[in-house]
Amino acid sequence: MRMTDLKAGWAIVGNDGRRLGTVRSAGQNYITASRSGRPGTLYVPASHVANVENEVVYLNLAKGEAEAMGWEQPPRNPDAPESPAETDLHRHV
Repeated sequence: MRMTDLKAGWAIVGNDGRRLGTVRSAGQNYITASRSGRPGTLYVPASHVANVENEVVYLNLAKGEAEAMGWEQPPRNPDAPESPAETDLHRHV
């Protein structure tokens, strides 16, 4: 599954089974999420997504570890495709 296939409203859960938040949107490099039971936004890096199953995003670390990562700060770089999609009519697959 690609990061951009994630949908708003899906749960984000640590590897300890505790809910961290809810997906607001997803780009190529991170998920923008609302926090469970707390105000604010989290920017969850794609590198910490372990699995996605049944509309739940599972992280590769526990909820407490994720909360200590400083994901409240927006990423420095925009989360846009690195290059525009190109059509290559001569490419052989």
